[in-house]
Amino acid sequence: MNKKLLTAALLGGLAVAQAASAQEFDDRWYLTGSAGFNFQDSARGTQDVPFAALGLGKFVSPNWAIDGELNYQNPGLTSNRHLNWSQYGISVDFRRFWLSEGREYNPYFLFGVGYQQSEEEWDAFPNPNSPQQREDGNLAAKVGLGLQTTFDSRVAVRAEVAYRADFDSRSVNAPSEDWFGDVLASIGLVIPLGPPPAAPVAPAPVAPSCADLDDDGDGVNNCDDRCPNTPAGTIVGPDGCPVPVSIDLKGVNFDFDKSVLRPDALTILAEASEILRRYPQLTVEVAGHTDLCGPDDYNQKLSERRAKAVYDYLTSNGIQSSRLLGPVGYGESRPLEPTPQTLPGCKNERNRRTELNVQN
Repeated sequence: MNKKLLTAALLGGLAVAQAASAQEFDDRWYLTGSAGFNFQDSARGTQDVPFAALGLGKFVSPNWAIDGELNYQNPGLTSNRHLNWSQYGISVDFRRFWLSEGREYNPYFLFGVGYQQSEEEWDAFPNPNSPQQREDGNLAAKVGLGLQTTFDSRVAVRAEVAYRADFDSRSVNAPSEDWFGDVLASIGLVIPLGPPPAAPVAPAPVAPSCADLDDDGDGVNNCDDRCPNTPAGTIVGPDGCPVPVSIDLKGVNFDFDKSVLRPDALTILAEASEILRRYPQLTVEVAGHTDLCGPDDYNQKLSERRAKAVYDYLTSNGIQSSRLLGPVGYGESRPLEPTPQTLPGCKNERNRRTELNVQN
């Protein structure tokens, strides 16, 4: 058995030295020819002997190939070398390759089934018809491992070691055996038939149409853009032209001396949030205001708390804080209806408000 392993290793190493280009799926038919050594099952009583094989096959996918192969060996008997013992057969073999880009050789696993014909002579002395001959055929099965160099336009080198089970139960020399196991170590050539497949032709580049272009980056293609070259960040309509965007918070008012959002303000703020989501490039200032009643410093802090209430509502509803300036409190410095503090009516609800001031 050590002799068998050593020979298999040496033959397998021959394939590693073969250089070739990158493996691609080549579905041409190919011819195979190989020669090797057949280590006969010792129970058969035959000699180890060289063998030869010829085949035809093709890749059916990038990783799978199917081969049909004829083989022949003529080992002779160990004890009576003047008597003939020979064998030939046919098999269908399946090889599964493991490919790697840029590698010069590819390992594979094989399995196959076949039919082996045995011709055996035996000494029937003193029978005048001695020696007599047996010719029998039987099924065989094969498994193995191998290496094959990259399959280029000329030739590839294949080396493999396989184990073949020969289900011959009628051997005269070994009548007690039902089957025999032989080890086959070989090296061979794989020769593709016909010209290599043409390289795929890259399609001619297609010039983009205006419907595929948006030169000013406003989200409207050049075909529909009636206002090209709008500045970055400009809010535009379906025709690509600037449109005014306003966020009206009329109705977001507060009770006297309070900074808590009233229920009627939540509907208005929900609409404002939807506008901000529709225009993600929009940035706004969140500003809070008070009426004219009370000290200036107290109103300043109250306006900041009111702006903070709106700011917190917007951020909790998915509006990024990076798009919100503030919150900013303006106290009583920007009244909508400037009623003097000293007169009745300084508690004007319209002044107790928040605003979203568009910045771009």
